[in-house]
Amino acid sequence: MKQTITTLVDDIDGNDADETITFALDGTTYEIDLSHQNAAALREAIRPYTRVARKAGDGRQASRSRITLPSTGQSRNAEIRAWAHSNGHDVPARGRIPQRVVAAYQAAKN
Repeated sequence: MKQTITTLVDDIDGNDADETITFALDGTTYEIDLSHQNAAALREAIRPYTRVARKAGDGRQASRSRITLPSTGQSRNAEIRAWAHSNGHDVPARGRIPQRVVAAYQAAKN
């Protein structure tokens, strides 16, 4: 039996991270792993803007060739990373999992 454990590392200070935050700016989507404290600081910093901003889109799924899987937290990422390693895919130990790997994982699970 083989078990792979993935630990999130805060991209700001290098300590343990608690969550991955996804946000977009100027048409680019970003992901960052942060501790509760740094996540709160990020949310507080953008609060004046999000308070007055409107959500983009009309609620319908865009017709793009993008695969979006519902997140189930760190365990989903760990599962994808473990699958990727055992199937010869190169994935980073932390941070964003490349979309090509997520798509391959999803295709293998279907």
